[in-house]
Amino acid sequence: MSQDLIALSAVEAVGLLRRGDITPLDLIDAAEARTETVDGAINALPIRCFDQAREAAALLDPATARREAGWLAGLPIAVKDLSNVEGVRTTMGGSPIFKDRIATGSSYEVRNLLANGALPVAKATSPEFGFNATTYSQLFGYTRNPWNTALSTAGSSGGSAAALATGEVWLATGSDLGASIRAPAAFCGVVGLRPGPGLVPRGPATYSSTLLPVNGPMARSVADVALMLDAMVGHQPGDPLSFPPAVPSYQTGLDQDPAQLRVGVSTDLGITHCDSEIAGLIRNAGRIFEGMGAAVDEGCPDFTGAIEIFHTIRGTGHIAGMGKLVESHRDQLTPEILWSVETARKHDADAIATAERERSALYARVAAFFEAYDLLICPSTVVPPFPVDWTTVREHEGHVFERYIDWIAITFAITLTGCPAISVPCGFTAEGMPVGVQMVGRPRGEHALLKAAAAFERAAALGRLTPIDPRQG
Repeated sequence: MSQDLIALSAVEAVGLLRRGDITPLDLIDAAEARTETVDGAINALPIRCFDQAREAAALLDPATARREAGWLAGLPIAVKDLSNVEGVRTTMGGSPIFKDRIATGSSYEVRNLLANGALPVAKATSPEFGFNATTYSQLFGYTRNPWNTALSTAGSSGGSAAALATGEVWLATGSDLGASIRAPAAFCGVVGLRPGPGLVPRGPATYSSTLLPVNGPMARSVADVALMLDAMVGHQPGDPLSFPPAVPSYQTGLDQDPAQLRVGVSTDLGITHCDSEIAGLIRNAGRIFEGMGAAVDEGCPDFTGAIEIFHTIRGTGHIAGMGKLVESHRDQLTPEILWSVETARKHDADAIATAERERSALYARVAAFFEAYDLLICPSTVVPPFPVDWTTVREHEGHVFERYIDWIAITFAITLTGCPAISVPCGFTAEGMPVGVQMVGRPRGEHALLKAAAAFERAAALGRLTPIDPRQG
């Protein structure tokens, strides 16, 4: 029975919970057994709280459901270790500075999930403070890709992606500043949504007004992501950017093909280099949309300057969030964190102002693009999964990436726009590793984006790719 439960989608599991055909304890037991079986091979869920979840399950009352659409009815989930779950160890992604910290309250998106019947059973790995696009930390070591355990999950939500791919949980939280939901989803063959800023509340945070980092749902299918989004959204007064959802449920209409879409396709956004095999799969994704009746052509907004804009604006947030820790705990921080903060401090006020002006101009170009198009598709990553002990990609197919995170420019350029973006599996490399297509929707267009993503998922006909048993490289 445990294996049967693990194979369920989140939508199926919640349906059984709501009807009383299974109990939260059944799912908690199944998740714990699966974690004990597979996590030693991938290292995705090092902090576990199954007993606390059992205690919370005993207190669940369906009458307290805040919104029926988002009611998870006792579904176990994983929470990325950059977010707090009250009473559970939270190390900020495996930082020695916080190695023994027990959260005294839950983060805002976790509060919404708890109010909607989610049961956190574990914390998922992340690089320290999310400062890398690979998943490694001083406390927990490397998280491994279940499709090939010699390879990386990307990051920073690599633990969430790997746990989903192996069936340790049905849903997992992610956070995304530059690529941190989308790249791990692509590397692990799952689905991850980066919503626009404010839809899913963030915090409490040291730097609460920034538009770059967001929290979002990760799951094994588009429908499961929509279910989790319904449970995560909702205004939290402590987040100045948060607002109520625009629709009663993001799950509605996912089974219906959208009206004829106008789709722009780009393999590189004009700013980076894309692996030739991945580029072919992205072009094929465009052909799949054509087969659905969409009008498809090669085209994207002008992203000139996006890489420099991102580094400058990202740096301001790093000083605000990490500057004091650099001063007080320098010897306990990674080289990537130190480099990020020290580089950011070299930017003067004029450089920051220029970046903000250029970002506004970029946004205007993107808004103009979406007057003519409904959807932009491009890669979720421009390189395939690489060795697990790499902390970055320096070069690929003759293209040199200047800085340690420039290999994720294809996603952080989209971050600058504030548009929602989702990574959905679109095929496999010749080596058998999954590839994700990044779909970008209009600003505040999460519902339409999810409908398009669900239609693509059906048309691509890849079937259920996960859960899988970890495969040794």
